[in-house]
Amino acid sequence: MINIILCGGSGTRLWPISRTLMPKQFVKLFDDKSLFQLTVERNSKVCDSQFIVSNTEQYFLALDQMQETSEILNQVQNDESRYLLEPIGRNTAPAIALACMALDYDEIVLVTPSDHLIKDEIEYKKVLLQAQKLANDNFLVTFGITPTFAETGFGYIEAIGLDVKAFHEKPDVQTAQKYVDAGNFYWNSGMFCFKAGIFLEELQKFSPEIYKACENALDSCVKHKNDGGVKHGAFRHSQLDWESNIIRISHENMTNIPEDSIDYAVMEKSNKVKVIPSDINWSDVGSFDALFEELPKDENNNTINEKHISIDSKNNLIYGNEKKIATIDIEDMIIVDTGDALLVSKKGSSQKVKQVVSEIKKTTELHNIHLTGYRPWGSYTVLEDSNGYKIKRIEVKPDKRLSLQRHKHRNEHWVVVSGEATVTINENTFTLNENESTYIKAGDIHRLLNNSNEPLVIIEVQVGSYTGEDDIERLEDDYKRD
Repeated sequence: MINIILCGGSGTRLWPISRTLMPKQFVKLFDDKSLFQLTVERNSKVCDSQFIVSNTEQYFLALDQMQETSEILNQVQNDESRYLLEPIGRNTAPAIALACMALDYDEIVLVTPSDHLIKDEIEYKKVLLQAQKLANDNFLVTFGITPTFAETGFGYIEAIGLDVKAFHEKPDVQTAQKYVDAGNFYWNSGMFCFKAGIFLEELQKFSPEIYKACENALDSCVKHKNDGGVKHGAFRHSQLDWESNIIRISHENMTNIPEDSIDYAVMEKSNKVKVIPSDINWSDVGSFDALFEELPKDENNNTINEKHISIDSKNNLIYGNEKKIATIDIEDMIIVDTGDALLVSKKGSSQKVKQVVSEIKKTTELHNIHLTGYRPWGSYTVLEDSNGYKIKRIEVKPDKRLSLQRHKHRNEHWVVVSGEATVTINENTFTLNENESTYIKAGDIHRLLNNSNEPLVIIEVQVGSYTGEDDIERLEDDYKRD
């Protein structure tokens, strides 16, 4: 099987931990591993390779974490992994369709979100092997999670044995309880298993607009036209214009694809659908209340945090690495500090975080970025951001360089803290060592390169009328960003 890992979504329900450019699947929440990495580790025990569908902005997060995971697993996973990069999200049906069109007709895929937690891996392997058998018989398989309580945040699958009777939207509390009591209703996990070609045939039958638009989008990545020798519904690897195991869909082509979920587009309409009841200790970690259940606790049932001082406080989720957090006589609370934002909520109310994010979007970019931003060349951390100036700590990985660029609205001062910087300003290229600095005027064409085998750390002081991240005109870029 090939594991198609869906990395879309911004994880707004876990704000401020999760942001658009650092969504929850890439945040290292469990033993210094992310949900994405746990997904790769778990599925690599059953699947032969990974096909990662990611937003263009998050590709380098996925790539870095794949490299870390490969080292942990002592495998060359990264060399075998493929990536499909979407400039914008169009929901799960197009994402899965585009990936399947890049595979052969009979290849069996396991489609999984990247942000779920599954703790019973023995049972998980059993249901995957059961799904693989059904997929070989040309069924579209979904996994129904055995419900443990009347959850209103999930859709439900009504089943008769392995046959799907109906899909149901997120219910109210009373309806959810009826579902649980009935015994033949399951939480909709968002995981699937099928042959690539069978899924595409069903998509073409029930959602032809999506199928055609995806086919057109992928056609721009094909080297040679179909000569009629390819089985219906999927392209050959050799036809695709693979670039280091990457398929990039253009913004224009992606915009032309109708937005829809796999459930609406195919699963609710097809007569080839089977559901496997799955009691696998599953969580979508979709809220802080759900996260609280999964994190280790101290003797007072507070989440373990080295910087937390607890005085007569219990049953609290305390998350923060920037500053000391002290609680006195606090119970059943959620306290999340990320340096640039603080969330305080009662447990049981954390689903309302999405309302907070809606308000934040009106005035700031706090929904989008952290103080620390990750880039393909390394990372930067905003130390201070005020009217007219911004101070950053920039770390460049060995043998990496930033884009050749210029700014319209700001001047920049660079001071090397550690390492050796190779700096280009207009026609001049020179080296800066520790404690040395340079000045870049607005309009200067410049580039920063770490030509050594050690990390390069500089302090950047931006001064000007505007210091936003979008004041960058890239003239050359190793990573093909706009």
